[in-house]
Amino acid sequence: MCGFAAELKFDGQAADIAAVNAMVQTLARRGPDGEGLFAQGPRAFAQRRLKIMDLSEHAQQPMFDPLLGLGVVFNGAIYNHPELRAELRSKGYQFYSEGDTEVILKAYHAWGKDCVNHFQGMFAFVLWERDSGRTVLARDRLGIKPMYLHATSKRLRAASTLPALLAGGGVSHDIDPVALHRYLSFHAVVPPPHTILKDVRKLPPATVRVIEADGKHQDHKYWSLSYARSQAEEDRSFDDWKAELLAALRLAVKRRLVADVPVGALLSGGVDSSLIVGLQAEAGATPHTFSIGFDDAGGEAGNEFKYSDVIVERFATQHEKIHIDSQQLLQRLPEAVNAMAEPMVSHDCIGFFLLSEAVSKHAKVVQSGQGADEVFGGYHWYPPMMESGDPVNDYFKVFADRDDAEMRQLLNPEYHSGEHSRSFVAEQFAQGDTRSGVDQALRMDTTVMLVDDPVKRVDNMTMAWGLEARVPFLDHELVELAARIPARHKIAEGGKYILKEAAREVVPAAVIDRPKGYFPVPALKYITGPVLDYVQDTLHAQAARERGLFQASYVDQLLKSPADHITPLGGSKLWQLGLLEGWLQAQLPG
Repeated sequence: MCGFAAELKFDGQAADIAAVNAMVQTLARRGPDGEGLFAQGPRAFAQRRLKIMDLSEHAQQPMFDPLLGLGVVFNGAIYNHPELRAELRSKGYQFYSEGDTEVILKAYHAWGKDCVNHFQGMFAFVLWERDSGRTVLARDRLGIKPMYLHATSKRLRAASTLPALLAGGGVSHDIDPVALHRYLSFHAVVPPPHTILKDVRKLPPATVRVIEADGKHQDHKYWSLSYARSQAEEDRSFDDWKAELLAALRLAVKRRLVADVPVGALLSGGVDSSLIVGLQAEAGATPHTFSIGFDDAGGEAGNEFKYSDVIVERFATQHEKIHIDSQQLLQRLPEAVNAMAEPMVSHDCIGFFLLSEAVSKHAKVVQSGQGADEVFGGYHWYPPMMESGDPVNDYFKVFADRDDAEMRQLLNPEYHSGEHSRSFVAEQFAQGDTRSGVDQALRMDTTVMLVDDPVKRVDNMTMAWGLEARVPFLDHELVELAARIPARHKIAEGGKYILKEAAREVVPAAVIDRPKGYFPVPALKYITGPVLDYVQDTLHAQAARERGLFQASYVDQLLKSPADHITPLGGSKLWQLGLLEGWLQAQLPG
């Protein structure tokens, strides 16, 4: 797990080493254990390292193999690297390290761009061929690891975060109106290639981009999620599906124990994180566990310790229970905003930021439960879509934060250029190999929403403290299995039915039959007092007035009564605006 930066020049000039170094220094917190830079002619690559696999300097990056003429900078974890190393050795390859980075180099030499099909894990990497001048960018199937790009006719820069690209200079501060519309209407989800800045793009998940020395490139999508089922799969018994699911869950968790340091677990007290802890214990690796809570607000409890305590007692884990009071929440809020690679409105960002700080004092790697709701149908909008006659509309009215009419009240005219979010949903639902409304929603949430909301949030907030988060529910083979399971087995009994039934063989019923909970940060939903003052100051700042994104009358309406303006998914509309403008002010000063 690391952070990287790179520059490729296409005009015959030498790469700007100073710019690449400035970019990678912004990534120091992602990789506090080492740094390196490699430059040769028109290309330069830099990396900050977090030592997880092979703690020796043999696995330092950038890694270059002079015999093969290949180099790489890499962020992520290849869980099957021991098996791949053995396979590649049988083909005659020699290794000088025991980590996963070198496996990528040899795998590319053996299989070319198809090497990604051999990888079990999360990854984003930039690999270069010394002799041809070709460069290869790749991102894992479900977009767990990020890659941001800034391109001109003369060069391309790539980095693990958007602020790293800003540090290199030359990036316009112009806002992307499509991204802005999606942020404000699509629950802050900005799918690739867009970012909030018009000049910065994201490499899509499951994509390999091959760039020639002259800058011409071609993208190869190497994986897609299928919801097609045979008649035998439709007719298969629930118990058979449950048994196969439990075996796949065990394998997914076991894979993510591969490390040269201990692997802990984030324990919210919900069924997802509890199941992970139980399966780690089954595998003989009872983890160090961590839970966080906040002050109650608006009648909502700020912690779920009573449920996490059940798991701690059941599996006798070494446990850290962390409470954050509202005063500390506000004091640390600017730090969490500054750690975001993109604006992220979810209330629990600050929670994950502070939790990760505490966890990083005890561990370098944790497993986390993100993805279970999207993969196994845990959200409330799935059951009604089983019989939906208009799935696009039914999905959008539940998931969207604002309709087009409200967007016109919110945005100043120059930033409102059409109904982007609804048309995006329609395009997504028209793709794939299923006509079922619920399967369309599950596919989109797993491959789009999940990538640019929960997964991005966890990556950013954990890596801000040099902490690697692994997500077993996004094991791609597990996700493929879940897609083949008929939707009725997933969404029954309020959602995640088959997952909960499988979990009964591992964890106590008390955490399975409990009401559905979320990672609560009530102070950012029911905005009052100092938090309200912070948001008001941010939206009234000179930078906000000069940027002119929002109509003043709409902002004043939200500031007057924040609690009256809550999105269908339970978020604060005022916080959305304050967070966006706060992020822009932090990343685009002056």
